[in-house]
Amino acid sequence: MSKTLIRGAKVLGGEPQDVLIDGGTIAEVGTALSVEGAEVVEAGGKVLLPGLVDLHTHLREPGREDSETVLTGTRAAASGGYTAVFAMANTFPVADTAGVVEQVWRLGKEHGYCDVRPIGAVTVGLEGKKLAELGAMHESAAGVTVFSDDGKCVDDAVIMRRALEYVKAFDGVVAQHAQEPRLTEGAQMNEGVVSAELGLGGWPAVAEESIIARDVLLAEHVGSRVHICHLSTAGSVEIVRWAKSRGIQVTAEVTPHHLLLTDELVRTYDPVYKVNPPLRTERDVMALREALADGTIDIVATDHAPHPHEDKDCEWAAAAMGMVGLETALSVVQETMVDTGLLDWAGVADRMSVKPALIGRALGHGRPVSAGEPANLTLVDTAYRGQVDPAGFASRSRNTPYQGRELPGRVTHTWLRGKATLVDGKLT
Repeated sequence: MSKTLIRGAKVLGGEPQDVLIDGGTIAEVGTALSVEGAEVVEAGGKVLLPGLVDLHTHLREPGREDSETVLTGTRAAASGGYTAVFAMANTFPVADTAGVVEQVWRLGKEHGYCDVRPIGAVTVGLEGKKLAELGAMHESAAGVTVFSDDGKCVDDAVIMRRALEYVKAFDGVVAQHAQEPRLTEGAQMNEGVVSAELGLGGWPAVAEESIIARDVLLAEHVGSRVHICHLSTAGSVEIVRWAKSRGIQVTAEVTPHHLLLTDELVRTYDPVYKVNPPLRTERDVMALREALADGTIDIVATDHAPHPHEDKDCEWAAAAMGMVGLETALSVVQETMVDTGLLDWAGVADRMSVKPALIGRALGHGRPVSAGEPANLTLVDTAYRGQVDPAGFASRSRNTPYQGRELPGRVTHTWLRGKATLVDGKLT
């Protein structure tokens, strides 16, 4: 593999430096570096980050290749600056056996745009009745460390306790989709003033908060790790903050869309805004931003949820829930967190690379931009502003809530172990 010299990049937003990539490794970081024969990337003014890591991606393969495949999903990931993604288990068949997680893992290896770490289901068939083969999935070639029934809540407290006990043996983590099912029957959007005015079934905040409260107590009792998927309410923030103050091993994520969008958008009845958990209020959005800034919320995760056109271009009640997010996540975080002064670029690297890699035990990712480390890197033109055009997405699906919206920042280059997967904004 040839050498690459990234010249004049602001590493983590700091002073300009040169970064030399040799093979799959960062060979040197310094100033005025000159290497004969190296490919030079002029990065003046751009920010260099460790490759982003997404702990919550839906790649849909196997079973829903009309929405996304491992190939198209990882191309979208590389376009968004990601070098590793964790693929959720709600595929067809469900990723609840060693065979299925190994299939997803091998597809990731074959396509090579980013590393794919499969997430195993907690229960057989996501049915919440019987533990899946957690140990077998961990011992498989995929080496599964994260387990989730995302899309469905593990609402049985006994099953949740047993899962936490099981994964503790190999330092795994259970990632919970916090949704009390009986409190959300028929729910279409956030329960509040807007749902009452529109006459749509409400998804109350307490349905999320009650499950989080139960699960942090279970994690404390067992002494195991629990991760809260797509936390979305101010009340949930307070519960997680309380749990952390007690030393409970809880981590939490927020999605980009919950940092920017509110339930007021549902007044359009455009199903592109239909998502689970639903868009919440402005008060919730502000609380989530502050919690991400102060570390109560550990990471940003996309919950990239691609759907084919026919599943979203229909009446609200019949539409599927979910939004694509891999290719716009960093721009939304810049808009909501960096440009507002809540986080600097080192903080973005922490929330979008370092901590998600640590939570998921993704070795080689989320590492410092320094000599001897794997060359998993992302270069961002932070001065860029432009309208989001889903026609240019690498994802197979186009269900973005940002179409036509102007957002800042553009990923220009992504390197996976020294190999460029994105160059000048174009996939290699």
